[in-house]
Amino acid sequence: MMRRALLTLLTTTLLSPAAYAAEGGVDQISTHMGEMSVTMGGGGRAVEDTLRFEPFQMIDELFGRSDIVFLMRHGPTDWSKLDEKNVSPTDCENQRVMSDSGKQAMQDFGALLAANGLLPGKIVVSEWCRNQQTLENIKIGFDEVDPSIRDSIPVETSADLNLLLSLQGAENVVNLRERVASWDGGEGTGPLLLISHFTNIEELTTFTVFEGEVLIVDPDRENRVLGYLRLRSAAPDVGHFNVQ
Repeated sequence: MMRRALLTLLTTTLLSPAAYAAEGGVDQISTHMGEMSVTMGGGGRAVEDTLRFEPFQMIDELFGRSDIVFLMRHGPTDWSKLDEKNVSPTDCENQRVMSDSGKQAMQDFGALLAANGLLPGKIVVSEWCRNQQTLENIKIGFDEVDPSIRDSIPVETSADLNLLLSLQGAENVVNLRERVASWDGGEGTGPLLLISHFTNIEELTTFTVFEGEVLIVDPDRENRVLGYLRLRSAAPDVGHFNVQ
């Protein structure tokens, strides 16, 4: 098993107690942006990516509250193969699925969450294959830090998070909105992580998000978006952004 990751605080900014207890590294890289890293020992693989969050001023809420929601779009996918018309959410052969690099990115994401003490208290995920693959690769990342983590977090698969207006998809975001609004911290072990889709997240929040990006949402402030959390390597995709 890998040795525990080491905490390296690269800023003199006063952090929350939870941040001081984290196992990764927290750095303020600009006035508004923070960044988390992880150093693995014991011959483990190097996690070269980092986890960025903005604004830095939400650090106390990010590390210190269980009653917030991580609203996440599934991880990076292979856009050379699109969803076939009316494809079923569980028909992985005929829909867009994660790329190999996307799977690796989500493993990095999971390791960075675990090493920095940002584990969710509950996970709810869409039925779609790319979302299920996102979750499985995040769990692989958890395993690299502590193999006991994956079994400690309750997981639910729900059609409430399915791709909006698709076959067997969510008709609207009413149920998704209610899931966010009703989250009160559960058992107090961490935020609620919802793994859904671009269209659903945009409809609910009006924000456009990269694949693998997380919006930090506060149910106590009428589902206000506090900021975002995403890998440094995250980038716009050809399906929803004007990129070449």
